[in-house]
Amino acid sequence: MKKTTKLLGTSLIALSLVAAAGCGSNNGGNNAESNNQGSTNAAAGNSTNAKAEKADILFWTPFSGADGEFMKKIVEKYNSSQDTYKVKLVIQPNGEYYKLLDVAMSAGKDRPDLAIMHVDQIPTYVNKGQLQPMDDLAAASAINKTDYVEAPVNYETIDNKWYGIPLDIHPLVMYYNKDLFEQAGITAPPTNRAEFEADVEKLTNKDKGTYGYVVPTLWPQQFIFPTLVWQNGGDLWNGTDVAYNSPEAVEMVQWMRSLVDKGVSPGNVQQDGENTLFLQGKNAIQFNGPWMKGQFDEAGINYGVAPVPQIGKAKQAVYAGSHNFVLPKGVTDANVVKGIGDFVKYVSTNSMDWAASGQALASKPMLESEEFKALDMQSNVAKAFEYVQFAPNVLNWATISDPIWGELSNALLGKKDAQKAMDDAVAKSRQAMKK
Repeated sequence: MKKTTKLLGTSLIALSLVAAAGCGSNNGGNNAESNNQGSTNAAAGNSTNAKAEKADILFWTPFSGADGEFMKKIVEKYNSSQDTYKVKLVIQPNGEYYKLLDVAMSAGKDRPDLAIMHVDQIPTYVNKGQLQPMDDLAAASAINKTDYVEAPVNYETIDNKWYGIPLDIHPLVMYYNKDLFEQAGITAPPTNRAEFEADVEKLTNKDKGTYGYVVPTLWPQQFIFPTLVWQNGGDLWNGTDVAYNSPEAVEMVQWMRSLVDKGVSPGNVQQDGENTLFLQGKNAIQFNGPWMKGQFDEAGINYGVAPVPQIGKAKQAVYAGSHNFVLPKGVTDANVVKGIGDFVKYVSTNSMDWAASGQALASKPMLESEEFKALDMQSNVAKAFEYVQFAPNVLNWATISDPIWGELSNALLGKKDAQKAMDDAVAKSRQAMKK
C-alpha cells in the first residue's frame, strides 16, 4: 500500500512538457468527505443485486496522437461484443487534457464516467477529492490487483484504497540503429556504462557526420535525468525535500555533458534534434519512450530496442509512466458503474490492439500470453518492469520539479556549471513549495 508522501498546497500545476507520452499536471486540494462519498457510490453502483440494464459510458482519453486509433479499435470491439453497454470514446487534445478534465470534474457538466489518467497524477486528484476508489467496482467485476504489474498498483493504492487500474507501463527504452552498429562491428547493444562509452566512441564518425549518442537538452530529459539519478544511487525527493543537487545527481549531469566534450554528441541540440538525427541515420543511440515505435516504423529505420543500460554506479532503474483507468467523483449510476467494470475487465484480457501501438501492457494475463511475447519490442520493454520507478509520490510534483528542466538544459549546453545549475533548480523548487 502507499500513502501520499506530503501535502504541499493547492497551487496550480503547469502542464509538463511530455510530447507524445501525454503526461500532464494539475493542482491539489483536500476533500476527504468527497472521497468517502465516492467509495459509497462505487459500492452502490456495483451491487451484485443490481440488474444489468443498458447504459452509455462516456470515456475520456488524452490519446490524440497515433495511439488514439488503437484505443478506438478496442472500444469498437467491446461495443460489438455485447449490447448492454455502449462506451463512447472522447479523445481530448493531449496538451490540454488535464485542464479540460479539471473543468469537467469541477462543473459536473459533461464529466466523463471513466477517464485515463497518468499514474503520477492520481495522488493529486485523490487529494482534491475528484476520484473514487475502485475497489468495489473491481470486486464486482472480478478484477484482481494480483493480475496487474505491482509497481503502478502500489503507487495508486492510497490509504488502503485502490484508485487506478493500469492499462500499460511505458518506461524509457534504448533505440539503436542496427546498420550503424553493424558498420562499427558492435554485435549487441550495451548494458552498462563501460560498454556504452566504448560503443558510442566507435559509433561516432565525424567524417560522415554521425554520432554515437546525441544528448537531448530538453525533452525527453524528463525520463532520462531521473533514470540516471536513480541508477547512481540518488533521488529526486528525499522524503522531506527536493534532492536533485546531490553528488549522485550532479555526477550524472556532468557525465552527460562529458559526452559533448568528448565529441560523441553535438553540443547545441535543440528540441527534438536527437530524434531528427536518429531519423536521418546520424544518431546511433536514442533514449526515448515506446510511443516512438510508430514514427520509426513509418520512417523505415532498421532499429532495435533494448533496456536502458545501467549508466549509474548503484543499481539498475528506469523512469516510467503508466496510463490508468480512473473513476471520477460523482459517477453514481449503478448501471454505468457496472458497465465501467465490465469494460475494464474486457480490456484486461483483450488489449493486444493497445500493445500494437508500442505499449507494454500492465495486465499479467496479457504479458504472459504467447501473442504478447511474440512482439519483440514490447516484450523487451516489459523486461524493465521489475525495476521501473515513477515520479515521486508527492502532491504537485510537476510544479515543484519544473525548475529542473531549464537548469539542466543550461548545464548540458555549457551555460552553467552542473552543481550551480542543480543548486539553482533546488532553490527555485523550494520557492515553488512555499506558494
